[in-house]
Amino acid sequence: MKIGVPKEIKTREYRVGLTPSSVKELIGFGHTVFVEKDAGLAIDFTDDQYLDAGATILPTAAEVFATADMIVKVKEPQPAECKMLRPGQILYTYLHLAPDPQQTELLLASGASCIAYETVTDERGGLPLLAPMSEVAGRMSIQAGAHHLEKAQGGRGMLLGGVPGVAPAKVLIIGGGVVGDNAAAMAVGMGADVTIMDRSLPRLRELDNKYRGQVRCLYSTNTAIEEHALTADLVIGAVLIPGAAAPKLLTRETISKMQRGAVVVDVAIDQGGCFETSKATTHDDPTFIIDDVVHYCVANMPGAVARTSTIALNNATLSYAIQLANKGLGALADNPHLAKGLNIHQGEVTYKAVADALGYPYKPYTPGLSSAA
Repeated sequence: MKIGVPKEIKTREYRVGLTPSSVKELIGFGHTVFVEKDAGLAIDFTDDQYLDAGATILPTAAEVFATADMIVKVKEPQPAECKMLRPGQILYTYLHLAPDPQQTELLLASGASCIAYETVTDERGGLPLLAPMSEVAGRMSIQAGAHHLEKAQGGRGMLLGGVPGVAPAKVLIIGGGVVGDNAAAMAVGMGADVTIMDRSLPRLRELDNKYRGQVRCLYSTNTAIEEHALTADLVIGAVLIPGAAAPKLLTRETISKMQRGAVVVDVAIDQGGCFETSKATTHDDPTFIIDDVVHYCVANMPGAVARTSTIALNNATLSYAIQLANKGLGALADNPHLAKGLNIHQGEVTYKAVADALGYPYKPYTPGLSSAA
């Protein structure tokens, strides 16, 4: 198969779909890989390294898209990229379609088969291709929150861990999944006063056993969220419904009553955000203030630590990329967990949460058939 790796064009996005090491693995299976010039240069993966791995360097994204049978990216394709896709082509990347009607419309029009990292599952019911970026984003949420609590950034002027004689900052984490767990680990390590909320009692028991009193693990209700948000210095939104728009768990009214200079970090912003006041921001302009509360809603948080993120992501995505390269869409018949990643196929929405969120007919894909059934 001919595999294409274009340079990411989203604002301040430096990650790359395949590392030179991953390229070498794919070429070892007999595939050819075409990489756009300087696709990985920002994180020190040079064209020479890709050439040494056996790739062919092409000067433009248009040539990569025109040549490849499968496009491997990191972030959702931008409108110009969507228009370069064609029927029969495979797109393998993060998509986050539920809150993005424009991207969905363009991908449907392309006729391509679009596989979303974030909805591929594993035998334990987890999301293995989302997990590494959730780990990064969870850890970064505390790092970003701590920075923006500084007075010069608009925050309350709080040091997350305090100092002897001064209480640490209060951190509320809404959601106890991969993001929430990693956020808690960082916040505890920095000496913060940490509360984590979730609606799964088994998960709360796991977290309580893990942190052994260093974190308060509370059942999440609207009342409990409001009560703890009002005294929090930093709130992390870490909820996820796979493939669907995030629920709004922190209301505008609650935010209006929070402490002046408090910070909220919405890690769910890729799925539309879990705070009513959230809107996507970029690394160029990461925050805005509503009702004296600092909002950090960067939609590609892991892009700030792009080299770490790219390597972590490739560790998770490569085996599935090899399956797709070896078998094409036939890989979906052999791997039902990979099949869960197919969100759009030949002009139809094949993932129910996306169809429900955007009002499209749901056409479940039947592996082995040429079109959705």
